[in-house]
Amino acid sequence: MAYAAFFIVAMIATGSALGLILRTNAIHGALFLVVNLGSIAALYLMLGAEFLAAAQVIVYAGAIMVLFVFAIMVLIPGKEETGPDPRRAARLLALPVGALLLLLLVFVIVGRLRGAPTGGPSGSVPALGRLLFTSYLFPFELTSVLLLAAMVGVLLLARRRA
Repeated sequence: MAYAAFFIVAMIATGSALGLILRTNAIHGALFLVVNLGSIAALYLMLGAEFLAAAQVIVYAGAIMVLFVFAIMVLIPGKEETGPDPRRAARLLALPVGALLLLLLVFVIVGRLRGAPTGGPSGSVPALGRLLFTSYLFPFELTSVLLLAAMVGVLLLARRRA
């Protein structure tokens, strides 16, 4: 069952990455990126790294994607989609596929609860914090400076157009 779950999540991650690259609409690309980041969080959960999965969802799929969508909305104003819904058939399949994924999630959680380890995982939060602020302090700070520079750049670009 674990292999099947892995392959399903891996196919979702690969498909959403392809959708991100192949879509011409920036908003659709951002939504594919959210799906991709969520599937990466699911892969972290399968590896037993609960903290990394939670951080992936909160930081990347949450905060960073809000920033991306905000930047896209500011930089590309007035692009509205009208006309018939080209994805009507896919939307009709969404409910059964969602139910199947929910069932898969229940199987994974029940399987984890049955075989739950008694000791703490080797990648615990204190161990990760020690590594992050000792060995990986420079890349961590460099990432924060790059994200700050991106936010300032988006604000400056948006200000010039207004």
